[in-house]
Amino acid sequence: MVLPLKEDDTYLVLNPRGFAEEGAEGFYRHDTRFLARYRLLLPEGLALLESRTPRPDRLIQDWARFQGPDGELYLRRSLQVERGRVREALSLHNLGRKPLEVRLGLEVEGSFEDLFQARGWSPSSRGHRGLAYRAPDGVELRVEVLPPWPLEGLTLHLAPGEVRNLGFEVRLESPLGTPGTLPSYEAFLEAFPQGEGPWAKPLRQALMDLRALLLATPEGPIPAAGIPWFVAPFGRDSLLTAFMLLPWGKEVARGVLRYLARRQGRARDPFREEEPGKILHEVRLGELSRLGKVPFARYYGTVDATPLFLVLLGRYLDLTGDLALVRELKPNWEAALAWMAAADLDGDGLLEFAPSGGGLSVHSWKDSHDSMSHKDGRLAEPPLAVSEVQGYAYAAHLAAREFYRALGEEERAREEERRAQALFALIQERFWLEELGTYALALDRHKTPLRVKASDAGHLLWAGAVPEERARKLARTLLSEELWTGWGVRTLGAKEARYNPLSYHNGSVWPHDTALFAGGLFRYGLRAEGEQVAQALLELALSQPDLRLPELVGGFPREEGLPPVPYPVACRPQAWDAAALVYLYALRKGVRAW
Repeated sequence: MVLPLKEDDTYLVLNPRGFAEEGAEGFYRHDTRFLARYRLLLPEGLALLESRTPRPDRLIQDWARFQGPDGELYLRRSLQVERGRVREALSLHNLGRKPLEVRLGLEVEGSFEDLFQARGWSPSSRGHRGLAYRAPDGVELRVEVLPPWPLEGLTLHLAPGEVRNLGFEVRLESPLGTPGTLPSYEAFLEAFPQGEGPWAKPLRQALMDLRALLLATPEGPIPAAGIPWFVAPFGRDSLLTAFMLLPWGKEVARGVLRYLARRQGRARDPFREEEPGKILHEVRLGELSRLGKVPFARYYGTVDATPLFLVLLGRYLDLTGDLALVRELKPNWEAALAWMAAADLDGDGLLEFAPSGGGLSVHSWKDSHDSMSHKDGRLAEPPLAVSEVQGYAYAAHLAAREFYRALGEEERAREEERRAQALFALIQERFWLEELGTYALALDRHKTPLRVKASDAGHLLWAGAVPEERARKLARTLLSEELWTGWGVRTLGAKEARYNPLSYHNGSVWPHDTALFAGGLFRYGLRAEGEQVAQALLELALSQPDLRLPELVGGFPREEGLPPVPYPVACRPQAWDAAALVYLYALRKGVRAW
């Protein structure tokens, strides 16, 4: 398991010994791996006794060397990540009765790879680039160790009982940073309720992770999606995370909404999937993105971020009464409504997508290429109308209705009400599968339903897009043996052709996905079932050594006394999973699901 540390736009991926030595380990900033290797050369014979992270930006380690049964040399290492730099503090203590000669060294190797190269998604041309690099577009990046570490290392002489303290910092210098401030850990945690009983420790870890994942922007704080591969603003992830943090995380919600509004689509660019009024999918600062070799510098390949933009603003207004933000963002949410109308590609009243660029082939949350399949395992042909996206759009129209009502525009409010009810009726007519007791995963280009059992239907409950008389039947389906593992809801049912419990989106369990289902259960008054789902996710967090909900786990049935089967490259922490614990705790305490 890797050890992630982060503050603002700077993060480290370390091995359990606290160094970067192989694979994708390294020091990262702005979607670039600055250092591929970072290792302290410690005195011979030192053994790591304990390693702990009291906060996600700090690492504290105890090392010692023994002479027989007695400690001879003790080292306390304290590492702290800050924006653009890493501070190291070493304290050496001669525990014995004889003088000691101690040698220390430092190995660093520059990389300056784009994150997509470091992860192996794109071929890398990296050689040893030293500690400075000028990209083809003129961006200059540099690593500097201060005070400079001598090439031959350091030799210290410690008298018996002597303690010697050393300190240095590693600077990751980049011109790509943006101004902005973040709340302190203390202020952020104090804004939220503190859990009790078995919720206390996982909830505190989730809140610390959420603070660590924040990125400072001129518009306000916005959560990065997750470490190590998604330390960037993401539309869908940030919107759902902010939703689940209300009513307490008001500053985060405002930051997310303003950030996405400022970068709302204005032009038509098929390479980046940009369209007027569309809310973006992600923003990347790495070299490949800046040079246009991948479309992710500002990428819009998402069909659901735009309705979720209105959904978050609607919940914000409902829970805070802050009409000023609704007025401020009126041009943006009206442009989002216009985009939603244009996203009905064939005029049947549903939101659809057809990929046009070099990015993602699926634009809903299950964005792997093979996530949309028919009963016989055939992949569905786009354009696709995915079920939960229609639920989000329904909720978005209802939110817009409330915006117009609050602004005194009654005719526009009635128009949004009509649109919402028409879409609600379409969802029931086109997606409901009575024989399966659930909603179709999607409709393909021929408007043929994907007749498979999947977790997406839980999002329709969350969005309120299910008639009251169907809610309990749908809940039974989602809690049936085919979909419910005991830890959460499988993304795809166990009897489906493409089911694989260790597939990214075809049978694994995603905690945020399950948490939204729980929100739907509470929304429809199915409290016992909601409590069951919330308890399962709490126990999943408690089963993890770090008390975190991982991005996803294997979809195998739960076995008594055993933790869930891990998914090997899951991000941890992940923003919407950390937020899921906050949301579930709030639901259990009586906060409205919507």
